[in-house]
Amino acid sequence: MSTALKHPTTPRPSTGSGVSSTQRNGDGPSDTRHLRGEYLTFRLGHEEYGIDILKVQEIRSYEAPTRIANAAACFKGVVNLRGVIVPIVDLRIKFGCEHADYNGFTVVIVLNIRGRVVGAVVDSVSDVLELPGEAVRPAPDMDSHQDIRFITGIASLQERMLILLDIERLMGSHDLGLTSTTSAAPGM
Repeated sequence: MSTALKHPTTPRPSTGSGVSSTQRNGDGPSDTRHLRGEYLTFRLGHEEYGIDILKVQEIRSYEAPTRIANAAACFKGVVNLRGVIVPIVDLRIKFGCEHADYNGFTVVIVLNIRGRVVGAVVDSVSDVLELPGEAVRPAPDMDSHQDIRFITGIASLQERMLILLDIERLMGSHDLGLTSTTSAAPGM
């Protein structure tokens, strides 16, 4: 099963790419208007997250990928998607969720980031939300050993709290490196 998404026609800046650390940590302007727009929301454990809908290519039911030897625990392997070999990352494992069960609700969000197709395993997809800029607050400054640079903000809608992710930055992080634009030289 696959659900292709029709992308909105209104362009907007990429989430997170224009946010400096001073904007996130409260030392500078906390203008979050650039984060307004449409987000695909999904669940990892008990938390709800949102990613820029413009990065989403399609949503597919989970199928067991072909494992790659010596890969990081969150890198589940690869699948063949209409002739394209797609690396699959389980965001539940990446984010340290207690359980990563594979059931009928488990889906893969297929992303197109910098021209590279990547799959992200999540517990379930919720919906697509239009977020006004005033609903988004900067990510809190946290003195932590965890890399949280990929969190662009927190959205509050009635009783819901959404953690907004810069999926491009997350997938390009050092431990995943799935969207790196550089490649190793031949023979390395």
